[in-house]
Amino acid sequence: MNRQRMVVGISGASGFIYGVRLLQLLAELDIESHLVISRAALLTMAHETDYKLADVTALASHYHRADDVAAGIASGSFRCLGMVVAPCSMRTLAEIATGTSSGLIGRAADVTLKERRTLVLMARETPLTLAHLRNMTAVTEMGGIIAPPVPAFYARPQDLAQMVDHSLGRVLDLFGLDAGTATRWREPTTPCGSEPARERGESAANFAD
Repeated sequence: MNRQRMVVGISGASGFIYGVRLLQLLAELDIESHLVISRAALLTMAHETDYKLADVTALASHYHRADDVAAGIASGSFRCLGMVVAPCSMRTLAEIATGTSSGLIGRAADVTLKERRTLVLMARETPLTLAHLRNMTAVTEMGGIIAPPVPAFYARPQDLAQMVDHSLGRVLDLFGLDAGTATRWREPTTPCGSEPARERGESAANFAD
């Protein structure tokens, strides 16, 4: 494997843009992306964006149908950095937590876990039921990482795009990849367009209750 590869799953949770932007960042980092989009995600895409399926698949190095369980990424012999599900619905989370995959996203995630590779689920739901929390615990116990797209307000993001970029930058950190989109606390890099908190003379104490 000469070029690093990553599997990207887009499920039906709100936040389709996370998957789209992740594909763009992986391309910028010269990471070969293998994309799977669930049927529910296509509905979310239509509601939340102006993208067409062809627009999104064109961003990926390779596109696999959600029902193609014979795809290369369904096998443990497919070498890659790991997998991100962005966003991750609670149904997809449940399938991964219980190992009862009904399609390629769940199967690829199962393979990622069994091969001890990095699996990151950008879970998108609130409030959370006890079932959701137990499923998150189960995935964590199996070695997966639950990474909800929570904005970092210390970065003073100017728009939604900067919030998305920061969350994805932190996700890519988990793979040892620096996309240059995450504002790092007390460091000079400020992709969100504001000076570091250190320069403003602020500290965590300023935000205490």
